[in-house]
Order: sequence, then structure tokens, then C-alpha cells
Amino acid sequence: MQTPDKRREVMRERVASWAQRLNVQPRQVRVQHMTRKWGSCSTAGIVTLAADLADQDLGFQDFVIVHELLHLRVPNHGKLFKALLTAHVPAWQTHASHRTNAKRPTATNESAAKR
Repeated sequence: MQTPDKRREVMRERVASWAQRLNVQPRQVRVQHMTRKWGSCSTAGIVTLAADLADQDLGFQDFVIVHELLHLRVPNHGKLFKALLTAHVPAWQTHASHRTNAKRPTATNESAAKR
């Protein structure tokens, strides 16, 4: 099992690889604890990913990473965004449904698990 620091580094490497393919440059990449979202992209170019994304399958990781990086080019989820997402992650729609159905630790689940 990898250490949390190693998992974060692997996620950053995956982001760097996709950023090169998509020809985008995030200003900063953060991998941190998130409970409500798998990732986000700020207008300042900061891409933030949930640390537990590393526990998900690679296809889903790619979907989240590409989704957030594409926001550096297209700020909304319109036709252009979806066309670019389809070009780079053809099965994104199956991953999009997983995004909301995946088991995420919640504050109550985490505290119960620690007892």
C-alpha cells in the first residue's frame, strides 16, 4: 500500500501527463481531502483533486482529471466542453454516473469507523 504522499505524487503525475496531452497548464495542482466533490478547477487555474480519487479505477480518475483540466479551456459544460471530453475520454458518460454513485467517506462514517 502506498503512503498518502506517494499517492498524491502519483495523482500529480497523472495530471501533468494529461495537461501535456490537452495542452493546458494548471497554475497549481492540489490533492487534498474532499467530501463532496472529486475535483474542482478555479478561475485562477488551480486544479484540486480529492485524495481518495487515487482509490478509484483509472478510467474514472482520467475522467475527473480531464474534466477539471478542460475547464482551463472551457469554463462551462456546454457543447464544446462535452465534445472535447468525448474526444479525450469517450466513455465519460459511464464515469459521470459513477461520480455521484461512488461511496465517499462522510464525516459521520469516518468518525464511526474510528471507534
